[in-house]
Formats: sequence, C-alpha cells, structure tokens
Amino acid sequence: MSTIAKTVPVSKPARWLGRVLSGLVILFMLFDGAIKLVPWPIVTETMDRIGYGSSETLARSLGLITIVCTVLYAIPPTSIVGAILLTGYLGGAMASHVRIGSPLFSHTLFGLYLGLMVWGGLWLRDGSLRTLIPYRR
Repeated sequence: MSTIAKTVPVSKPARWLGRVLSGLVILFMLFDGAIKLVPWPIVTETMDRIGYGSSETLARSLGLITIVCTVLYAIPPTSIVGAILLTGYLGGAMASHVRIGSPLFSHTLFGLYLGLMVWGGLWLRDGSLRTLIPYRR
C-alpha cells in the first residue's frame, strides 16, 4: 500500500518571507565562502586565532564546502539536503567558538541565528517541509 503525503499549501506572504530569509542566508554564506577562496589575510589570521592554523589550503577547502552546501540549499529540489549540511557546518563553527571561549551572543550563537534563518526560511517557503514538521496551535 502506497501513501503519498499531501503538501501543505503555503500562503504568498509566507512564501515571500521564506524567500527573503533564505536569500539573506544564501548571500551571507556565498560571501563567507568566497572570501575563504581568495583567501584574504584576515581569513587566515582568524582561522589561526580559532586554532586551525593559517593554512590557505584549509581556508580554500572550507570556502568550497560552504559554497557547495549553500548552492544545494538554494536549489529547491536539494534545499533540504543543503539545509542539513549547512546546519552541520554552522554547528562546527559554534563548537569552535565554544572551544576558544568567544563571546556567547555575538560569536558563539551566530551559527544558531543563521541556522534558525536557514530552517525558518525553508519552512516558510516549502510545503513539503511543513508536512514533515507541522506547526500546531
């Protein structure tokens, strides 16, 4: 017996708000990945301060991973996979900031803020995700 879950309809305002939230995340993450590809001295200096050394190869690798995950998130058929990968990436960033004792609300929790925007934007614009994770009153 095969059952196909019905997709929850998404209102036009919710869809647009989701697109705006997702767009902000996409722009920020593409910028973050791009500056790691260059990599500018500020990128390698920051990586060194976090404890990863000032390796340009590592910076470029992280930049490429960031861009690939973000592109997967931006493409509707692969957006859930991209969101999962970005969540892992942001969790790693948070763990790095916890390890070195960064300020909580401005540095450590920044990954949480972005993660909430990733999933919130996707939930607002994707009816199939709303079916999987329903909002109940």
